[in-house]
Amino acid sequence: MIRIWCTAQSWARRQPWGCLLAASLVFASGAEAADLKLRGIAPDSDLYKTVLGGSLLAEQTAEDATPSSQELVAAAQADYARLLAVLYDQGYFGPVIKITLDGVDASAIPPVSPPRSVSQAVITIDAGPQFRFGRARIAPLAPETELPDRFAKGEVASLGVLKKTVNAGIDGWRAQGHAKADLASQEITARHKDRTIDASLRLAPGPKLRFGNLRVKGNVDVRTERIIEIAGLPTGAVYSPDELRLAQRRLQRTGAFNSVALIEADSIAAGDTLPVTAQVAEAPKRRFGFGAELSSLEGLTVSTFWLHRNLLGGAERLRLEAEVSGIGGNSGGTDYKFGARFDRPATFNEDTNFYALARLEQLDEVNFFSRQLDLEAGIERIANENRTYWGGIGLRTAETRDAFGTNRYTLLTLPLAAEFDYRDNKLDATDGYFARAEVTPFLALDGADNGVRTYLDARLYRTFGETRPVTLAFRGQLGSVAGPALNVAPADYLFYSGGGGTVRGQSYQALGVDLGGGNVTGGRSFVGLSAEARVKVTDAIGVVGFVDAGYIGQEEFPDGSGTWHSGAGFGVRYDTGIGPIRLDVAVPTSGPETDENFQVYIGIGQSF
Repeated sequence: MIRIWCTAQSWARRQPWGCLLAASLVFASGAEAADLKLRGIAPDSDLYKTVLGGSLLAEQTAEDATPSSQELVAAAQADYARLLAVLYDQGYFGPVIKITLDGVDASAIPPVSPPRSVSQAVITIDAGPQFRFGRARIAPLAPETELPDRFAKGEVASLGVLKKTVNAGIDGWRAQGHAKADLASQEITARHKDRTIDASLRLAPGPKLRFGNLRVKGNVDVRTERIIEIAGLPTGAVYSPDELRLAQRRLQRTGAFNSVALIEADSIAAGDTLPVTAQVAEAPKRRFGFGAELSSLEGLTVSTFWLHRNLLGGAERLRLEAEVSGIGGNSGGTDYKFGARFDRPATFNEDTNFYALARLEQLDEVNFFSRQLDLEAGIERIANENRTYWGGIGLRTAETRDAFGTNRYTLLTLPLAAEFDYRDNKLDATDGYFARAEVTPFLALDGADNGVRTYLDARLYRTFGETRPVTLAFRGQLGSVAGPALNVAPADYLFYSGGGGTVRGQSYQALGVDLGGGNVTGGRSFVGLSAEARVKVTDAIGVVGFVDAGYIGQEEFPDGSGTWHSGAGFGVRYDTGIGPIRLDVAVPTSGPETDENFQVYIGIGQSF
C-alpha cells in the first residue's frame, strides 16, 4: 500500500503541485517492474527454468507486475527458503544462494524500512554438485505397494521423491487395513566424495484395524440414523481408505450438506477398531431459481424451480419445476412443461436410491402436437462414480396430432437406462468417453400397439499436443421404435433430425419421413453423427470446426432406405473456468432442405 501525505498548509497556500508530483513519482516507480537477473546457472538449462518457476521474486518482477519496494523486499527474503527447497528437490544439497536488491543483500534489509525504490534484483546461485541415490531402501512394504520409479540407485536424489516414497509406503499399508501406519525412522547419509545420498527408511505398519461405529456431528435437521444409512460405512469390516472416501461421496451427492468430512480417531479403540466421525454442515433446506434463454429459432424460454433438500428429515429431495418455451419462435408453437420429482437416497442400500416423478407436458412442434402426462417410479443404482443404472415402471397417457390425424393412447412403460461417464470434464471434455443407453418397452393399454423404444448416445474424446492442443471429439446417436407401424406409433416417440442437438446448420426438426402432399412425420429409426476438431488458441480462447450428419427412416432399424442430411461450420469457445461459452455458425451442406443460409447457436459448455 502506498500513501502520500500532504500538509494542510500546502493546500491552504494553493501549492498542491509538489504533493501531486511526489504522488506521480511514487506511483510511477511502483508501476515499473524491477529488472531480475539469475546468475550461476546456465540460462538454457532445465534447472534455470525450474528455479525461476519457484521464485516469488520472479513473479513480482514480471512485466505485468506492479509491486511496491516493500513487497519486493518481502519476496526476496522469502526466496531464500523457497529456492533452497527447489534445489533440494533437484538433488542439490549444498547450494549457496545470494539475493541482492540494487547491490544490497536482501537478508540485511529491514522489512519495516525498505528502500524507496528497487531497479534491479539479482539472484546468484552456486548449486554445487548434484547428488544421486547410492542406496535407496524402504521397509517393510505392504503387498502390491507401488513406489516412485525415481527412488532407485543412480536416480537424482530428490527430496520430493523421498516424500512421495514415504507416502506411497504408508498408503500401501493403509490400503491393507493398517490405518495408523507411519514412518518409524529415517537415515539419510550424504557422501560428498561420491556425490551420493544413502536413504534408509523404516515404516511402522501398526495393527490391522476394523471400522468402529460412525459418529455424527454438526447435523441439525437431517436425522443421525439416516446419515449413517446414507454413508454406508461398513462397521466391523477391515479398514479401507477407499471405503472412507466412498462414504464421504455418498453424503455429498445427496445435496443436503454444504460440507462433509470423515475424521479418523487419533487413538485406537478396544478390539483394534477405529472410530470415525462424520462432521457435516447442512445446506439451506430450500432453494428457488429461475432462468431465461433467447434463441433466434426457438424464441424465448423461461423456467423456474423450487427445491427442498430435506423434505422428511432423511435428506429426501423434492423438486418442482415449470418451463415455457417457444415464445415467439419459429419451431412450432408454445411448449409447456410442469414437473415434480421426489428422490430418497439409500432406500434399498447405500448405493440404491428411490425416485418418483410426475410430469405434464405440451409439445407444439413443427410436425406434430402432443399433450401427455407421465407418472413414473423406480430406482437409481450408482455402481461407482462413473457408472449409473436406472430402472422403473411408468404410466403415460397422451393425445397427439400429426400427419396421420389425432390419436389418444395410454401406455404402461418400463424405462431402463445405463450411463457410463469417463470424461475428464463434463462441460469441456478433452479425454475419455461417455455412453448412455435407454430402452423403454411399452405395453399399449389403449390407442396404440406394443413396442420398444431404444436410444443410444456415445461420445469419444482424444487430445493431441501441448502448446496448441487439438481435441478430436466424435459423437454417434442411434434410435429405434420397434413394434407398432408408423401410423399408430406414439407420435412423441418418433425421431426427427435437425438443429443444435443433431445436425447444426439444418433447421429444427427439418428432416422426418415425407409422406407426400406436404405431410411429414417422425421416423422409427434415427442415426446422428458428429465430429469436431477443437483447437486451443490461447488459454481462454479456442476455435472449432465441425461436421454433422443425420438419418431418418420409416423402418424400425436403420437400413439405408431413409434420408440423410448434413451440415458443417465453425465456432469459437471462451473458457469461463466453469465451462466454455459456445458460439457456433453452421450451414446446411446436403439434404432435402438447404435453402437456409446459416444457423447460429450460443450456449454454455461444448456442443457434446
